[in-house]
Amino acid sequence: MIAALTLSGLSVMRGERLLFRDLSVSIRAGEAVALTGANGAGKTSLLRAVAGFIRPKSGTIGFEGPEGVLDAEVARGRGIHLLGHLDGLKGGRTAREELTFQAGWLGGGDTRPAVAALGLEPLLDLEVRKLSAGQRRRLALARMIAAPRSLWLLDEPLSPLDARWREAVGAMMQNHLDGGGLILAAIHDPLPFPARSLDLGGGR
Repeated sequence: MIAALTLSGLSVMRGERLLFRDLSVSIRAGEAVALTGANGAGKTSLLRAVAGFIRPKSGTIGFEGPEGVLDAEVARGRGIHLLGHLDGLKGGRTAREELTFQAGWLGGGDTRPAVAALGLEPLLDLEVRKLSAGQRRRLALARMIAAPRSLWLLDEPLSPLDARWREAVGAMMQNHLDGGGLILAAIHDPLPFPARSLDLGGGR
């Protein structure tokens, strides 16, 4: 649905502090951009601004579809996945219940491909609170397969994962790009596939 994301002259505040100003970048279908910079530079805030949770001080955030400009509210409601530092999972549900709920809430359906891709079968009957950090991250990532959306906004997506699952999730992200998806990811460690770098600087 989203074929391009364009940020023009974007400035974002956190409280009384200006995180960055006059940021401009365009991401098109099949592209990934890696946000780098020191802690406090505004990487997470930029992701949240694109998702609509923070109002920029100035500048514009625009979305385009195959046939032209998209309404921002519609694009965000139907075309974006945001994965933050917190996985956004209910600890008292089983992994199966949580994945089924998230897939349905986001307009998805069959969860079996996601379960297979992220090795979740042995975890499905366990309560989410009993899963390790890496297992919870895989469960959170599963909604992106179970309910496909064009633009993935990812905040340190690989950080809790071991080497095996970093490679597997990297392949999953590359498959998303190969299918015409877009990725904007805040990182400290390099992504395991080619991505343009956007450095937000050293923080203040």
